[in-house]
Amino acid sequence: MNVALIGSGSWGTAVAGLAAARAERVTMWAHGKQTAAGINGEHRNPRYLVDYVLPENVVATTDLAQALDGAEAIIFAVPSTHLRSVCHQAAPFIAAGTPVLCLTKGIEPESGLLMSEVIASEIGNESRVAALSGPNHAEEICRGGLSAAVIASEDPQIGETFKDLLLSTAFRIYLSQDMTGVEVCGAMKNVIAIVCGISAGSGAGDNTLALIMTRGLAEISRLVHARGGHAMTCMGLAGMGDLIATCTSEHSRNRTFGYEFAHGVSLDEYQTRTHMVVEGAVAARSVSELARSLGVDIPLTFAVEQTLYNGVTLDRALEILTDRVPSQEFYGLTD
Repeated sequence: MNVALIGSGSWGTAVAGLAAARAERVTMWAHGKQTAAGINGEHRNPRYLVDYVLPENVVATTDLAQALDGAEAIIFAVPSTHLRSVCHQAAPFIAAGTPVLCLTKGIEPESGLLMSEVIASEIGNESRVAALSGPNHAEEICRGGLSAAVIASEDPQIGETFKDLLLSTAFRIYLSQDMTGVEVCGAMKNVIAIVCGISAGSGAGDNTLALIMTRGLAEISRLVHARGGHAMTCMGLAGMGDLIATCTSEHSRNRTFGYEFAHGVSLDEYQTRTHMVVEGAVAARSVSELARSLGVDIPLTFAVEQTLYNGVTLDRALEILTDRVPSQEFYGLTD
């Protein structure tokens, strides 16, 4: 199988290595010429995971048409803020029946669409689009550390196609048909990780971390339920699994940003220095929009939105949260 991997960030680079073990060729699309040249010349991404040596059957190009030429499977791994525009440019070069896997996590502002829905709206045939999510730090995947993910798809055969492509002894893959649940979990856990980072940066302890993660999972479950997904999905790899990894790991850019934000570093400063998009910051706004449209209460996410975009101080955001009177633990969910 020839695979096109659209994106050349850290996660896309790691997944290119996974796919290369079973594919004849993996062609990565990179936005920058320097990145493509590094992958082709030295089998390394000069910007992300710089010590990781890619397999020889991984090549790169800055030409979308060339990357997609002859592709029998396509994987999108670009930031949520650029996904629609890249899909729009790629659409003329994608055959109607080619299976597509989405690695991007987020919810589109204003439309409230999940990332798989953004892809489908640009390339058509939504039933051939799957989504992968789980507790997967690219740095550990590259070292062959034992990890697992869930692939969600409406068509079980599409899920099987990508499971066969990416499965290994070290990378376990489970299947689901709950696209909504898997993708909402993937978007919201990044927001909760920012809160955990702020908490750690402010000197809070383990009790507070456990409180944030548990109440964060509750609000993720409420939005999944309201959006038509299954709350049980939040107990799995895409929910609790990814939440643990993202909220506690030194590899998590969302947690790390939250930690630095608590010490006065702005979002723009952090993203400029790291050359990485803080997906949780983007999701804080779009997830809040979606929750309000559905009448769902997600106080931690609302607090992140207020501090990042509406000038509310961290002290004031904490005051608003702690002034709330606790109610039923699982309010907003039905059995």
